[in-house]
Amino acid sequence: MHDAQAPTADASGLLCYCRAGFEPELAAELGERAAAAGQHGYAATGRGSGYVRFLAPGADGAALSRALPWRSLVFARQKLRLLATLDGIDTSDRVTPILAALATQAGATAPAFGALVVEHPDSDDARPLAGLARALGNALRPALRKAGLLAAKDDPRRPRLHVCLLAGNHLLLALADPADASDWPMGVPRLRLHRDAPSRSALKLDEAFQVLLDDGERSRLLRAGMTAADLGAAPGGWTWVLQRAGLHVTSVDNGPLRQHVLDAGGVEHLREDGFRWQPPRPLDWMVCDMVEQPRRVASRMATWFREGWCRQAVFNLKLPMKKRWLETSLCLELFAREAGRPLELRARQLYHDREEITVLALPARG
Repeated sequence: MHDAQAPTADASGLLCYCRAGFEPELAAELGERAAAAGQHGYAATGRGSGYVRFLAPGADGAALSRALPWRSLVFARQKLRLLATLDGIDTSDRVTPILAALATQAGATAPAFGALVVEHPDSDDARPLAGLARALGNALRPALRKAGLLAAKDDPRRPRLHVCLLAGNHLLLALADPADASDWPMGVPRLRLHRDAPSRSALKLDEAFQVLLDDGERSRLLRAGMTAADLGAAPGGWTWVLQRAGLHVTSVDNGPLRQHVLDAGGVEHLREDGFRWQPPRPLDWMVCDMVEQPRRVASRMATWFREGWCRQAVFNLKLPMKKRWLETSLCLELFAREAGRPLELRARQLYHDREEITVLALPARG
């Protein structure tokens, strides 16, 4: 059992959250990407835990974090830089060991942190800790401010302190760079399904636009009057999201769309095979959530860009049960190679995804 009053030696590294069950995929991604960037370490995790620690003892944690920018990661909902691991602490006083572990964080730029987030991994074992997380946050926040470690009011310009509860007596301290981490606790956007949404799949496209585009990109790239195609559209969840943004949508599917989507206007339904259909003129957007082999989807999506049929796209890749990181890498490489033009790719396993990832493709900047 580690000393409750001091951080353990494995604190140099990253803490990343993921969907429970996808820890091996995230571990493989972190290891491969770190090695490619000349940063070496190892992943520590457990199946179903909802998080991965990528540890690099003796390494520069800030350099490791810069080598693995959050937006480049596919299976990470959140990326944090580890500060300390506290295990076996006295559950009657969790605040004192946290303050002791953070004592070295104070400096010329004090207060060190602009906000405090106390959370737990999104896993079955950790969810009962939600009440404790709220209580600890209420106790820790004034103590941190008294110690000069936390701003009197939340300051989004400063790093955030994250306290991740793994058990009542086991927690991780980590730091979030506001420009290189998710703004949402646990990296999970809290979206509510609108009562008019034709299906829950609407949440996937809504989340994709929230997570994969920033505020400026959303206002610039999703404007009323733009044109889009929704391939495999039935029953109309993704069409509905585009329609609400003011886009004119061609929905391609042999199956039916919900009548209220058609009645709202701005949607043309073509009863054709979305995988084979091609538009008569270039479109601003193409979206696709069809159930097909992921490499076949990646190749078909590349055709849309190679032929100039769309400018931007969001599509899902349904992953196999095994070697999901390998399949992801192969599909993204295949898409980039066959697209035949410079593109910026952003891919993420979203909260509302299941055995799949969502890919955003944009024209390369410059």
